[in-house]
Parts: sequence; C-alpha cells; structure tokens
Amino acid sequence: MKRLESKVVVVTGGGSGLGRTSALLFAAEGARVVIADIDGARAEAAAQAVRDQGGDATAVAVDVSKEQDVVQCVDTALSVYGRLDVYFSNAGVRGPKGVEFEDFPESAWRQVIDVNLMGTFFACKHSIKPMREAGGGSIVVSSSAAALRWYPEAAVYAASKGGLTALVTSLAVDLGKWNIRINAICSSGGMSKNFNLPPGAPLVDEDELYRNWDPSQSTAPLVRPEPPRLIDHARLALFLASDESSYLTGLNIPSDGGATCRGAGFPAPAAAAK
Repeated sequence: MKRLESKVVVVTGGGSGLGRTSALLFAAEGARVVIADIDGARAEAAAQAVRDQGGDATAVAVDVSKEQDVVQCVDTALSVYGRLDVYFSNAGVRGPKGVEFEDFPESAWRQVIDVNLMGTFFACKHSIKPMREAGGGSIVVSSSAAALRWYPEAAVYAASKGGLTALVTSLAVDLGKWNIRINAICSSGGMSKNFNLPPGAPLVDEDELYRNWDPSQSTAPLVRPEPPRLIDHARLALFLASDESSYLTGLNIPSDGGATCRGAGFPAPAAAAK
C-alpha cells in the first residue's frame, strides 16, 4: 500500500519549491492533495502536474497570512474530499537580503512574521476540528535550521522560525489527546532559487542554486558527491505525514546533513571598519 493512500493533504506554498516537490511526492504515494499558493496560477500548474502523473489534486489561491484564506483552504479540502488528514504548513518568506538589522523595515518584519509564524498558527487552529473528527492527523511545519543555529543576515527569518520551534514543542502536548501530531522540518540547503526571487517571478529549475555545488564548501560534516535537493526534504515531510511516524510528535528535525552539529557552521562575519 502507498504511504498516504486515501489521505487528504493540504500543502501551502505548493506552487513552487519544496511545496511543489512535496505535493508531487505525496500524490505519488496515494494522497489527494489540495495545493495552496498565493499565486493561484502557479498552484493550478502544480495541481495539473499532479494530474499529469495520474494523481488527484485541487488548486486554491491562499495568502496564509490572512485567516479567512486559511479557513477557505481547509474548507476546500473538506468540500472536495470530505476530510483532512495532513496539513503541510510550508509557505514562507525570508525578507529582504543584504539589509542591516538596524535598517530592517517594520513592514518587512511584519510580513515575515505574518507569513511564517501567523500562517502556521492559522493552519494549526483550523486543522484541529476536522482532524479530530477524522480520529487524528498530522501537521507538518516547514521550519529551518536557522531556528537552531546562526545564519548570516537572517535574524528576522530566524526569529519567525524560532517561534515555530516553540509552537511545535508546546502544541504537540495539547493536541496529543486527539491523536493529532505536529512536527517540523528544520531544513538547510536544497532550496529552490524561487525562494529568493520576487513574488510572481517565473518558475526556475528547482535545484538551480546547487548546480555548481562544491562539497568542500559545505557546512555539513557529511560530504556527498551531490548537493542537497528539495526531494531530500520532501521525503522527510512524507515520513512525518505518513503513519510510519505515528509515534513521533513535538519534534524539530534538522534536515541538513548534520550541519547543526557544527554550531554556526559559517565563517565569522568580518569586523566592521572603525
């Protein structure tokens, strides 16, 4: 039997990157998938890719920072498929790069927190009732290794992901009585180039950032002849979504080749000029 046979799964940020890769993988494992993305056309393209491989998918345009959009997303799963078994809260933003913290705009801070942290809050809040009625379920959160160690110029992003770490740890205890599990993937590397491109940018090669990857420059102790890829993280999401992980909850699992074992793992920043 396929690992997600007959399960209904919502994937946010499903139009590109890890979300799209995961949606295709989940569908190949038997899931009926609701693909949510702020870009409705991109969500529909991903859903069509699932259908092209023989799967069942429905697309919905969702801004996860808006509670009513998340309600609509859950309602779509219930109206189309009649239940909700898994919610992969994957949509996320990084915020502007190359901006000193003292110059970081309040509007950008609020966007990062609203999408990354509030979006998952809404996901959990509105998944509980249908999962409870189904006898249980699994919430999978896309966090980051930045929540566990220092990343350069990523303090705001790390703060949002650190909030997810605490949410997962605490909420796991509260939801256990309903057989609802929640776990997070703390990934590093293997991200789609689209993650760092402006909204609406054309979809690029999902693993393009690592085409010229040099294993000797990896922050992970595990040196491999190929780079980390989206599928590496998607396979962990699949495991956490499936009944194979039925006794796991409250975990924030690094998916980083062991990079967090090395602490910061990056060269120290250069001293500022006096």
